[in-house]
Amino acid sequence: MKKDKEPDKDELRAEYSRSDFPGGLVRGKYAKSMKESSNIVVLRPEVAQVFPNEEAVNNALLSLIDIAKNTTRPTRRSTGSPKKRASR
Repeated sequence: MKKDKEPDKDELRAEYSRSDFPGGLVRGKYAKSMKESSNIVVLRPEVAQVFPNEEAVNNALLSLIDIAKNTTRPTRRSTGSPKKRASR
């Protein structure tokens, strides 16, 4: 009779025990780094219904940025009240 092969180390097992993790188990170990490096934005449901996909959202935002850049102008600084000329 042939011996069964040893299970491959890369395959998932049906069950694991704590002894399989000698460093211990830590909940949320990478949560902080994921939050800092992630660029995921969650839209409100009513906003998400308007846009069918990521490309539509990006196009709308890029259009809004373009409009904002083209319509805003630097404001002129006020020089104060005009000086009255002295009459001679």
